[in-house]
Amino acid sequence: MDLSRRDFLESSTKLTALLPARKFFPLFDSSPTKAEGSSAAKNPSSVLDVDLRRLVSRADLDYQAPATRSEDGQPIGNGAMGSLVWTEPTALRLQINRADVYAENCETNSFPERDTDYGSGCGFVEVDFGDFGEDVFSGSAFRQQLSVYDGISSVQGEGVSAQIFACQGDDVIAIEIDDRRAQPAPIKTDLRMLRFVVQYLIGENFPGTQKHAVKVVNRNHSAASTLGIPQGRISLLQEFREGKYYNSSAVVIQVVGRKSKAKYVNESMVRLGTPAARGKFTILIASAASFDPQTDVVAEAGAALDNAAKSTTQELAQSNSAWWHDFWSKAFVCMETSDPQARQVELNYTYNLYVMGASSRGKYAPRFGGMLWFTNADMREWGSQHWFHNLSCNYNSMPAANRPELMQPFLSLYAGMYDRCALAARQQWGSQGIFLPETVWFDGLEQMPESLAAEMPGLYLMQKPWEKRSQEFRDFAEPKMPHNSRWNFKDKGQWINGHYVWKDRGIGPYGPVTHILSSGAKIAHLFWQHYEHTQDREYLAKQGYPVVKGVAEFYRNFPNLNRGADGKYHIHHVNNHEPVQDATDTQEELSAMHGLFPVAIRAARTLGVDADLQAKWQEVVDNLAPLPTNRSENSPRPYRTGDAEVWIAGLPPVVRGNIAALVMIPGVYFDLCCIETEDARTKQLGQQTFDAVYRNGVDSSVKVPELSADSTVAAHLGRADALRFMLPNQIDASATQKSFCDLPGSGLPAVLMNRMTLREGPGAIGVERLGRMSEALQEALLQSNPPRPGGDPIVHVFPAWPKEWDASFSLSARGGFSVTSSFRQGRVEFVEIESRAGNACRLRNPWGAQAVALYRDGKPAETLRQSLLQFETRQGERIVAAPEGTALSSLRRSV
Repeated sequence: MDLSRRDFLESSTKLTALLPARKFFPLFDSSPTKAEGSSAAKNPSSVLDVDLRRLVSRADLDYQAPATRSEDGQPIGNGAMGSLVWTEPTALRLQINRADVYAENCETNSFPERDTDYGSGCGFVEVDFGDFGEDVFSGSAFRQQLSVYDGISSVQGEGVSAQIFACQGDDVIAIEIDDRRAQPAPIKTDLRMLRFVVQYLIGENFPGTQKHAVKVVNRNHSAASTLGIPQGRISLLQEFREGKYYNSSAVVIQVVGRKSKAKYVNESMVRLGTPAARGKFTILIASAASFDPQTDVVAEAGAALDNAAKSTTQELAQSNSAWWHDFWSKAFVCMETSDPQARQVELNYTYNLYVMGASSRGKYAPRFGGMLWFTNADMREWGSQHWFHNLSCNYNSMPAANRPELMQPFLSLYAGMYDRCALAARQQWGSQGIFLPETVWFDGLEQMPESLAAEMPGLYLMQKPWEKRSQEFRDFAEPKMPHNSRWNFKDKGQWINGHYVWKDRGIGPYGPVTHILSSGAKIAHLFWQHYEHTQDREYLAKQGYPVVKGVAEFYRNFPNLNRGADGKYHIHHVNNHEPVQDATDTQEELSAMHGLFPVAIRAARTLGVDADLQAKWQEVVDNLAPLPTNRSENSPRPYRTGDAEVWIAGLPPVVRGNIAALVMIPGVYFDLCCIETEDARTKQLGQQTFDAVYRNGVDSSVKVPELSADSTVAAHLGRADALRFMLPNQIDASATQKSFCDLPGSGLPAVLMNRMTLREGPGAIGVERLGRMSEALQEALLQSNPPRPGGDPIVHVFPAWPKEWDASFSLSARGGFSVTSSFRQGRVEFVEIESRAGNACRLRNPWGAQAVALYRDGKPAETLRQSLLQFETRQGERIVAAPEGTALSSLRRSV
């Protein structure tokens, strides 16, 4: 593609995103039946009448021309199973993916080369409308639209239409076809393996059992793919094995409403053919996965088809859309301004929620790069492991989004590896509690021989010279994946005479992610935030607190956390995330401890447990070294008279990286620095560091990298002046040269037609920047952070909102509240609070010193006059706060 053509496509995509969604006639009515009830009628506010369909539909994808590449396809999923949907001139295409398909686990010894491990992919599906005659999906007749409100992708072609959606009750994707061509052609549905044939299994052709099978072998790892024709359907079974590890997936397809015939096409593809005819029929695509070799996943997928086939296609579509309508009724963000940048922020926020709703409701969190949207089989940058820094882009905004179900895969992922991570804390670090690495397999870290466990802490804690590591250690590390945090000291290697030869990075056991401990604290803090929003004590006792306690105990017992001559606890030989390796008192690690220990104490008190540990944690907090600044002793950034004090990355000694660099971690994580922070010095440090980072100010020219959390810092500091530019600038992804890992390999477009990017490189499609933007947007609209870590949350509406943007929202607040508010003409109109748990509420007075009237369930109640409004609530009660003298009826309006 030449540059002018590429620029045209990118600018057209941005322009289309700003236009109102245009509708075309659906094949069926997706509105709920009377029996289901109209979930669309639900409203998150008693004050605002929100037209959710109109609001949410502003985020629709509307393609006037076919996707230029598979990654431009439109996403469809039910949270566990998903695919992009894209077209070729005569075909509709999908790659079926699942979040619970992992080709390998933490015990693998078969992937010593980075970017070679894989997972999620289940099979290619192609619906071909004929090889002869005119192209179907091209020209002026073409249209593809994703309705995010209904969860349906609709495609129109020359005489052919299709609607694609994911069933919410079963792992099934439905494609309803309407062939209206004057001369219809046979329609073929092909199911194809993801892998090239390396060798046939013994008896590759099984005529008696109607199966074709091939196997790919890589060292000790094998991936067997088996095609089948069970009961007139077509199927593809994948089985991954290595040692004791097993994972399988299945895709099974059937046609409903038209005769079909199944046959093998070749060794890697099976087909369902349907005769030429006008009219409608439906293709049902089911999937299943399991870690149990005794489970027949083909039968499980077949059972899902049986269940789906009991309903008509219209009933399946209505059920799907009803789920989405209920999803949208839980919360919203609405820009009530004509500013196109503000509207761009809103529709991308809504779209990010759609992507998460379509991909984050299974047992495991979708991997950050690719999610459920892989289109190129097994090829992907960064492999199949979970990198928390990237995963946090998707999940940091979820607690406040008032859709707790979207957090469950994240919580399940990390809670599920608890035992292995507890073992890793002891074996790798000689500590207690749990070690949650930055980069980790879905099931944690492997158990090592005890002989290595006796050696490894000495090496990783810098107590034993690296060059004296044993041959057993060298041999054990040799086949390990170098991206994993435990083995990230391994640098790139090369294949020599059939053997992969690697070298280490030259600084002992250190790599970018080896000595990052703070990711565990960030994960634990998200576990705590989930409780604060839901107030689910059972969850806190069984899942949330064990993780918080485990990470706190890991830090407290970490051998390189020691008291210095100043009586303070200092941490040694750790990273400051990736850029700084082997330093002292790094900002990341001290911030993690300053933030997490108070949370652990608060959680223990909430449950009435571990009084002895509470005292021990408090002793650490009381004597913990302060966060490093340019005024710290031995600061690598010399302070001069007249300089502003600012946060820096760490203190010497350091082996690699710039510890004098400015960092703003306390303004992002752990409730250390926000609009309600009670410590004046911390707030001042936050403001001064932000000003030092953006010393020329923030305007439309400032580029915000995809993974940057600086916009969240701006929100926490109340910097509406900066947020006005940072939010849309992060969406634009204009900082590609600085932000993208592999811009040439991604094909060069910064933002794809579907608003996703390939920031992480080929195969690693995602919405990281939209997640970061969403977090900052929510914090600009509503903060419910405590004045200190572990303190009582304070609801604060529009704490960092540009005065030029009129807006309204409904979001979740800590303490178990849903909060709705409106900002018009530079002032807050009202605050509506729904109490989900019956807790006392602390609300920062949006009108300063002005008296505030409370209405409880629509009736006048008390008047409050404080700067911090405190009042009791009942579970289920709705309370509206407005300036004294404001009639509740005058606030009611439509949005």
